[in-house]
Amino acid sequence: MNLSIARAADILLGGGVIAYPTEGVYGLGCMPDDPYAVVRVLGIKRRDPSKGLILIASSREQLRDWIDADPAALPDPDPDCPTTWIARASDNVSRLVKGSNTGIAVRLTSNPVAAALCDAADSALVSTSANVAGEPVARNCYVLRRKFSACVDYIVPGDCGPSSGPSEIRILETGEVLRPRKK
Repeated sequence: MNLSIARAADILLGGGVIAYPTEGVYGLGCMPDDPYAVVRVLGIKRRDPSKGLILIASSREQLRDWIDADPAALPDPDPDCPTTWIARASDNVSRLVKGSNTGIAVRLTSNPVAAALCDAADSALVSTSANVAGEPVARNCYVLRRKFSACVDYIVPGDCGPSSGPSEIRILETGEVLRPRKK
């Protein structure tokens, strides 16, 4: 395991908040079962807690405790078109994570750094875009460092990709598109 991934996993497991690359933008993340860390992410973003947060995972198994569906129902990730799926939330999902929604947003990540973080923490992770609510997202490491280095415990080196921009959002049960892919 590379040292930056190991360091980030230690920070996550210790209750910290990190910034890291995802498929299309840089993200802010923490362990989804740590309410203090989740509140901190919401505060950094100035995000309305009722909106909920996305969880990313490197495997379907990491989502088993978070969704009230068979994780095998999640389609394989498409590196060219990352998709976030809205699934029924399991009973143990905190309102801090799901907001006022009955469902929870989840994505199998195709970004190698994000996947390595999930593997190293052996968990799904909160993954929300690195921006203050209503402001542009950080798409390069210079903007990320300038805006967030004082707010997070660690910035994981790496590049976003292979996609660009936010993921498409669909309902798992129906396939209905809630937010189309931005080209």
